[in-house]
Amino acid sequence: MPSGVGDVSIQVAISNISAAKLNEKPSSGEITFDVGTKLEEKERKSGKVTILFVLTVGTKPEVVKFGIEGLATLIGKDADIEKLLEIDPETKIPRMLYGVYQRMFMALFVVSTILETPYPPPDLFHSPKQQAPKLEILAAMQNVTAPEQTVKEAKQEPTGGKEPGQ
Repeated sequence: MPSGVGDVSIQVAISNISAAKLNEKPSSGEITFDVGTKLEEKERKSGKVTILFVLTVGTKPEVVKFGIEGLATLIGKDADIEKLLEIDPETKIPRMLYGVYQRMFMALFVVSTILETPYPPPDLFHSPKQQAPKLEILAAMQNVTAPEQTVKEAKQEPTGGKEPGQ
């Protein structure tokens, strides 16, 4: 969670994860992650807001596409929750999305490891230097964008059939 937002906890309940391996990893070159997000406020009470999220992460060139859905519940003082729902002026995305993504990252990492595909970086939403993909924000929020990330794939050198340490 970004600093200076007060004492708000973010609980994430993932309801669906999907992944499709579209192609094998390119032998060399850069892979860019493109993000699409839909956020929809479902419930608001004093000290608590529940938001439905749908996150899609794809690669360019097309190697893999991930989808993850669930509910994010923000619990804390109303003023602090409102600050988390505001758009970060540097990245143009809601501040709450940082905390939600941090809690989803491990699931994306595990699925990408199983599929043997590149995984999105843990700081996908923290790099204002990158151009931003389109995000759709519904309810009390407005349309915003998030940064793309470029990851250079390191080529592995063949070991000549020997295991490391031999």
